[in-house]
Amino acid sequence: MDISTTAVGQRQQRLIDQFNEVRKLTLEICEPLQPEDFVVQPVVDVSPPKWHLAHTTWFFEVFILKKYVSDYQLFDDDYLFLFNSYYENEGERWIRAERGSLSRPWVNEIMAYRNYVDESMIHFLKNHELSSEQMNVFEIGLNHEQQHQELLVYDIKHILGINPLFPVYKSGQAIDYEPNLSVNWLKVEEGIYEVGYDGADFHFDNEEGAHKVYLPAFKVQDRLVTNGEFLEFIEAGGYQNFNHWLMEGHEWVKKENIRAPFYWMKEVDEWFYFTLSGKEKLNLDEPVTHISFYEADAYAKWKGMRLPTEFEWEVACRIHSPEIPTEANFMEQRMFRTAPRKGMNPQFYGDTWEWTNSAYLPYPYYKKVDGALGEY
Repeated sequence: MDISTTAVGQRQQRLIDQFNEVRKLTLEICEPLQPEDFVVQPVVDVSPPKWHLAHTTWFFEVFILKKYVSDYQLFDDDYLFLFNSYYENEGERWIRAERGSLSRPWVNEIMAYRNYVDESMIHFLKNHELSSEQMNVFEIGLNHEQQHQELLVYDIKHILGINPLFPVYKSGQAIDYEPNLSVNWLKVEEGIYEVGYDGADFHFDNEEGAHKVYLPAFKVQDRLVTNGEFLEFIEAGGYQNFNHWLMEGHEWVKKENIRAPFYWMKEVDEWFYFTLSGKEKLNLDEPVTHISFYEADAYAKWKGMRLPTEFEWEVACRIHSPEIPTEANFMEQRMFRTAPRKGMNPQFYGDTWEWTNSAYLPYPYYKKVDGALGEY
């Protein structure tokens, strides 16, 4: 039964639009690439772009079409094995470190796979009113693909960044505003605060379990650390001074001969870095990126401070930036790089991931989801 003219059909059309928008963006991210770029895997933590295109498709095929459509025909039985990432409940999989060895299937075959699954998904969405379980899996699938869009950008940068030609992925946008580099310290009073989430909007299971935490009074800087500020740490001998470092961090620095953030390079007396716009002179006003937890922790100690905890960050963000600023730098801006702060709002949202001083641990009321999605 075609339900497209009903109120339910209108809801389903919104889901189709969401689905198409997410799937289209993944292809847009890959548009500047050449066929040779799609297979490269320089390190185990980087997956070839072709694999991301296939795995995000595998997710919808396995967790929705294969499960909920009784007469669904798999595009290719071998893809169940090739493009499973780590889901033990879904059987054997190709070893992660060898994803770059898969010259076949070709890129155009992966694109055909995406088209096949997209058409099947749209047909399913048009002709079924999703149950709460199906809706949950569908939303996870969309957010899963958006996570892989982030990973795609990281991985494309690594693939191009190790190339001595420093190829341009996409020409960057020039900053057309005066950066606000002032620093204000945002105060949070001592108290008991609620963290975590128990609402009805989409969220991942590791965010569940609203609970109380006690926080002593603290202050947090209202913007990200800049390249220029981190360069001061380098020039002050920060990488060589053991006193700033955790033991394992200092051992890592010595073993790997780390002297600057990843993608930075010094030529004579001038610093450059690789960006998705190619090799450029270091922009001192941009937020620093591509540093490890050890480097972030050492920098904070060098400044006589520390990294905030996960709970401090969440509470400070909720109090001082309850709404996402319109000038926040997200994928929608298509800048493909960090940007100096614009305006007066705190820089909690967009630009880059931020390190905290907390381990990644489950909340007190966390409950693992049953089945394969519990592995995610």
